[in-house]
Parts: sequence; C-alpha cells; structure tokens
Amino acid sequence: MDSFLMLFDDGYQKVDYESLSSELWSQDDKNRLPPEPTLGNVEYKLKLINPTDIRFERLVSQMKWRLREGRGEAIYEIGVKDNGVLAGLSDSEIHSSLQTLEQMSLQLDATMTILREREVDDGKKVIEVLIRKIPDDQQNIEVRVAVLGGADAGKSTLLGVLTQGELDSGNGTARLNMFRHLHEVLSGRTSSISHEILGFGTKGEVVNYKEAVSAVEICANASKLVTFMDLAGHRKYLRTTVAGLSGYFPHHAMLVVSSVLGIVRMTREHLAITMALEVPFFVVVTKIDVSSPKPILDELETLIQAVGCCKMTLVVQNEDDLITACSNQSSEQLVPIFCVSNVTGEGLELLTQFLYLLSPGVSIKERELLEHDLCEYQIDETFRIPELGTVVGGLLLKGIVREGTELMLGPLDDGSYKRVKVLSMHRNKVPCKSVRASQSASVQLSESVDCVRKGMVLLGLGKDLIATRFFQATISVLFHATTIYPGFQTTIHIGNVRQTAIMIGIMTTEGIHTNDKASVLFRFTRHPEYVTVGMRLLFREGQTKGIGKITQIFPIDMESHT
Repeated sequence: MDSFLMLFDDGYQKVDYESLSSELWSQDDKNRLPPEPTLGNVEYKLKLINPTDIRFERLVSQMKWRLREGRGEAIYEIGVKDNGVLAGLSDSEIHSSLQTLEQMSLQLDATMTILREREVDDGKKVIEVLIRKIPDDQQNIEVRVAVLGGADAGKSTLLGVLTQGELDSGNGTARLNMFRHLHEVLSGRTSSISHEILGFGTKGEVVNYKEAVSAVEICANASKLVTFMDLAGHRKYLRTTVAGLSGYFPHHAMLVVSSVLGIVRMTREHLAITMALEVPFFVVVTKIDVSSPKPILDELETLIQAVGCCKMTLVVQNEDDLITACSNQSSEQLVPIFCVSNVTGEGLELLTQFLYLLSPGVSIKERELLEHDLCEYQIDETFRIPELGTVVGGLLLKGIVREGTELMLGPLDDGSYKRVKVLSMHRNKVPCKSVRASQSASVQLSESVDCVRKGMVLLGLGKDLIATRFFQATISVLFHATTIYPGFQTTIHIGNVRQTAIMIGIMTTEGIHTNDKASVLFRFTRHPEYVTVGMRLLFREGQTKGIGKITQIFPIDMESHT
C-alpha cells in the first residue's frame, strides 16, 4: 500500500507514506521535531517569560487540558516553535520559563521534572519537562502493558531483566522469576498469565526488585507503575493469550520479536488479534547481540504497513526518536520499534525511558465518569484457599469497591445471582482498602462459592442483573477456508467471557466467507453469561478468525429467581 486517507481540518486527503515519512518523521533534520500535535499530552512552548495574569490563567488551563489528554502526565518542550523547529533559548530565558512552568504546576498541585537539555545553534538550549499530577485518591499512576510474541522470542527474559534489574546470563536465567508453574521452569515456556510490576519515582528513577525487596516497597516508592501481563507465546496456549488480551483491557501491547527466529506465525497471529481489539502497540526486537536486527526491521516495516494495519514505523535509536514516539501516542499512527539485548543491556535504557513516558489509556475525566457508575468487576481468576474461602482476581471496569461492600455474583448456571460481601482486597500483592475503576485486584468474598468460575461478574446493588444465552452481533470474517453456515461452532471471546457458541442464524444470507460482514445470532452452549450491547467480540476456531460487536441481547426471564 503506497497511500491512505488521513483526516485534516478541511476533510480527508490522500497521503503517501513517502511524503509523510519525510515531512513528519524525518531523521535527517536534527533541528526539528514533528509539528506540535493538536491532541495528546505534548505541548511546545517557545518561551514562558513574565506572562500577564490573563495569559497565565490561559496557560494553566492549557496545562490542565494536556494533563487530561495524558491521563495525568504532560510533556513540555521549551524553546520549540509550534512547527517543531528547535529555536532554543538563552540560559536566562530558560531559567525564567522554568520558573513560570513551576508556578503553573503549583497552581494545579502537579510536580515538574526536567527530563533532558539539548543544545542547538549559538549555545542556546531546548529543555524537555515532564509535568505529572497524581489524582488525590491515588498513590500512583498505573499503566497496563500486555507482552505478546511467539515462543522463544524472549518475552519472559525481557520482563525479568526490566523488573529484577539484572542482565541475563545468556542462558535464560532472568526469566525464572516470571514463571508460575514447575513445567514452565522445565520447558522454559510460559503457559499462564503472570503479572509483574516496574515502578518509577518522581524524577524518573527506576524502582524495581533490585532497589526494593518486595512489591509493597515498589508500590510505596513509585509515583508511576507499569504492570506487565506476560502472555504465552506457544500456539498450544493461544486461547489463554487471547483471553488475557481481551479480558484485562491493557492500555498498550508490547510485541516481542526475536532477531534470531524472526517474524514467526504466532507473531502475525498476535499482531492480528491486537489490531482486531484496537490495542495500541509497540515492538521490541530482542537478541540483537546474537543476530543483526536489520532484516527483521525491514520485514516489520512491510508487515505493519500492510492492509489492515496501515501504520508508520519508527526505529528508536536516540532521545529525539523517543520524543517523536511519545508525542504520537494519541494518534496511534506511529509504531515505535526498540532493538535490545538482554545480555549486554544495549537499547534497554531507551525502552525503560519510553515505559516511563507511556500514558495510560483512560483519561482522568473518563475515569471519574466510570467511578460514579455502579460497580462492575469481571472475574478472570478463581482461587480456593482453605483458611480464606473464595478469592477471585480480575479487573474493576466501573465503580468503586471498598471492604464491606455488598455485591451480586453471577450469573450462575441457571442465570441467577448471589449476594456476597467483600472481606478484603489486594492490589499488586499489597492489601488495600478500596479499588477504583480501571484497576485490577484480587478480592476475598464473604463465603465459599462452589460455582464461581472465570467469566462471572460482581455487580453493584441496583445494577441490571443480565444473564443471556442468546445474543446478536455484527461480525466480520477475517479468514475462513470455505463457507460458514448456520450451526457453525466457535470459541467466543467477549471481555473476560470465553465460551463455545453456535451460530444459529445468519441474517440476509445463507453463508459467509472471508472478508464478509453479516448480522449473526449466537447461542452459548454451556451456561448464560453477562454481556451487554456494544461489547466487542473475537472468535476463532482453527484457522477461522473474526471480530464483531454485540448489537442485541436476549436476557433470561429472571422473575422465577426473584
């Protein structure tokens, strides 16, 4: 594909990759950044010297808006024109501009951190500053990152190096702390979803297990947390990987590719699923100490610019590339690529700094709206602990849950719900008193529930207790070898729900093929589920793949259970 449509102020225009690359992502002009993005959390300012009271208030309002766009974080480039030209300022002008920026930050109870200085012509400088405002009811800002890639790509090893602070020996020793089961240690392959955290202090310093002895200390000392979900890369565990990617709603996905093995079939599978679920992603090429990444980079560029993806790639080689990548997070048209070695440490510093600047996917305003809604907690894991009873793990999509909160658990096999009470909660292995929307946590329930399973939900009192076996969805078939007819069975992923469903009716046509769209009536084969209109679904069976959105549900009549 040589061109695509792009939305400008005066409508859609045809843009070719070559011109876009030369105008926006040029690496030859070292005195320029990409033009200031209209949306997002990056702001260019030529100078901030002695503003009037009216202008100061406007600047504060602008900072507040950038913080909302960046979900509590904003990057200010001082000494840069709106078109991206690095004009630079003298030392006295830099000092005055930073004083004004600090006063603006204090007005909003935000913190200011200087990320770097850069000299331009005539001894002038450009300063890059991070503004961060942690919500009053939170200890830190959290970003969820799903880690994808084929088997033996080095996903667990990379996470071990990042979170433990120690380089790998070359024999995979760094990955041992990531495994949860003995067979994973013996085979060297991840088969379950494991979670690890990487913290950053107020000045950008790394807070990991090398600096802290436990997760409690990391959470206490970090102003920002990156929660990694290490997903399985082997085809045998693809359903677990899809369930984790669709159920945990990560803010970003990190696609790991080995420079030795290259882009394997599972890499393409994971990329297709990420695109289908519309998760922003970036790529990390590992093992560059063993093999040159150049052939892989060329193949990645071709793959990512292909039909269905249509994105630009940027190999991050220095800090200028890093800022270009960070400033285009909101547009999601640029895919950053990092080349790293877990043995020598090459490239890890740029990747770590990118993670420090990575923004979560829910703005402060959106989070406030979610928190005011009734509770909706989806169950992704269940535990039977003899002394504690039933403990569930999952993600709180809406509302606020506190100790002692009464919730409705379900749907049970007959479509009913059961009232339970929250006894205690843990986040990142640390006890907590409350959990808010968009946060993951484990919850201890008041009594042992034998029928609890993955895919259930905990709903706030007063919320509609939906349970359905039948639902209708508009689907697009990404691939199927022949024709799909009514009666076709497939595994459906809808959020945390994973169950076999039957297509009992295909509207307006007898069968559907690859690239076809249709409205389809589904029926769950085992038990009713909690799904709502508008939820995205993904289905796959063998080589068959498709995506869609629920348009109508048919709830079970609950009058007999009330």
